[in-house]
Amino acid sequence: MTGDAGFLQHVTELLEPIDGITSRAMFGGYGIFHDGDMFALIYGSTLYFKVNEENIDQYEEAGSSKFKPMPYYEVPEEVMENEEAFLEWAEISIDIGHRTAKKKKR
Repeated sequence: MTGDAGFLQHVTELLEPIDGITSRAMFGGYGIFHDGDMFALIYGSTLYFKVNEENIDQYEEAGSSKFKPMPYYEVPEEVMENEEAFLEWAEISIDIGHRTAKKKKR
């Protein structure tokens, strides 16, 4: 399976209120970045946000699947359909992406 370019466009539009979003082809799909740090990925027509111990429970409670072996979980459909919730979940994953990148750079 590869990334769905039409779905990438849809996700990019949902993320428009957040400055600094870019994407590039990778992993047979797309990586989504904020100011150069990856916080999400698309594989097929599925969006995955980066998680850690702070937000993993939300995803598990929603029945989200993990993009193995990476720390990314599927964004629930009900979150995808709610602009406010979507942007909140994205901001949390953006913060996690930045903190993870800083740890790697040390």
